[in-house]
Amino acid sequence: MEDIELVLEAAVEGYESALLHLESELSKVRAGKATPALLDSVRVECYGVFSPISQIANITTPDAKTIFIQPWDKSTLSSIEKAIMVANLGFNPTNNGEVIRVIVPPLTEERRKQLAKQVNALGEDAKVVVRKERRDAFDELKKLQKNGFSEDLTKDAEQKVHKKHDDFIAKIDAIVSTKEKEILTI
Repeated sequence: MEDIELVLEAAVEGYESALLHLESELSKVRAGKATPALLDSVRVECYGVFSPISQIANITTPDAKTIFIQPWDKSTLSSIEKAIMVANLGFNPTNNGEVIRVIVPPLTEERRKQLAKQVNALGEDAKVVVRKERRDAFDELKKLQKNGFSEDLTKDAEQKVHKKHDDFIAKIDAIVSTKEKEILTI
C-alpha cells in the first residue's frame, strides 16, 4: 500500500513541476506590459563572467510600459545596455548615466498572434509532460500488480492518478487561456 502512495506522490510532483515550469515560461512571454521577467534571458558580461542581469542590477517597472535597470556598479551600464541589444528582444534601451530605461513598445496584431501561438505551444509541452508522468505512474502500478498487489488496489490508484491528471490538464488550459486573453487584449 505504501508503494502505491509513493507512485501517486511521484505523479503529482511531476504534474506540479510541469505546471510551475509552464508558469515560469509564460511569465517570460511579453504581453504588452513591462515586467522584470522580460529580461530574465539577458546575460551581461561583467568582470569577465556572463551573469543574469538580475544579479548585477535592480530591475523595476514604474509603469506598464517602462523598465528601469539600476546597476549596483555604474561601470556596468554600457555592458547591460549592450547585452539588452544583443539579446534581440525588440527593446531599445536608453542610458542616462545613472539608470537604463527600456520602453516596452506596443505589440502589433501579427506579433500578438505569434505570441498566442507560442503560449499554446508552451501549454501543449506542459500537457505532454503531465501525460508522460501519468504513463510512468501507470507503468509503475502495473509493476506493483505483477509483484503481488491486488488488482483492485492498482485500479483505484490508476483512477486517482488519472483524476489528478485531468485536474492538472484543466489547470494548464485555464492558465494558457488567461495568458492568451492577456496577449490578445489591446
